[in-house]
Amino acid sequence: MSWKPWSANEIAQMVAADIPDGSFVNLGIGRPEAVANFIPDGKEIVFHTENGLLGMGPAPSENAIDLELINAGKKPVTAVPGAAYFHQADSFAMIRGGHIDVCVMGALQVSAKGDLANWSTGAEGAIPAVGGAMDLSVGAKQIFVLMTHTTKDGAAKLVADISYPATSRGVVSRVYTELAVIDITPAGFVLRASAPDLPFDELQAKTGAPIKRS
Repeated sequence: MSWKPWSANEIAQMVAADIPDGSFVNLGIGRPEAVANFIPDGKEIVFHTENGLLGMGPAPSENAIDLELINAGKKPVTAVPGAAYFHQADSFAMIRGGHIDVCVMGALQVSAKGDLANWSTGAEGAIPAVGGAMDLSVGAKQIFVLMTHTTKDGAAKLVADISYPATSRGVVSRVYTELAVIDITPAGFVLRASAPDLPFDELQAKTGAPIKRS
């Protein structure tokens, strides 16, 4: 292989660079959490976590962990000057009221129509409830998805139509993977950027629906 996929940190940096200055942003559990560590100097982003914190900072150093200060994934976080704490019901009122500009979340599948599946495969014994993802996916003004391009078995996660239970329909605007940044448009998947030296044909072969080049 003559090309090299982007690392998790490189992807998080790209997401952070694309978030508009002054945005209120929610980060999903897992890979999206790293975005908070890569906000460019001079850009102000206010991070929200649905368990009741507005003004979340980057992950703390090992000797600065406060076990009572956590995000929705129960991982230690920091609070920036001016941060506010509040009841979870108030946090979801912010989400449902349309006050979150961008939500960055993971996904199991994203369709060319922008449909999102990120809570269950539908298999027996799978997670029984969607949780806050449904509120975030319809309440935030813009949805960025940060995920791997394929499953561990090599199956495409960017597909023509999702086969897993839907979280929300037509909500995803952009997807970031180790192989590409892809916009979701009325015309379907549109390539915005790809990993250095990755042949387009190889990218297309790993994707379950046609990709247009911008």
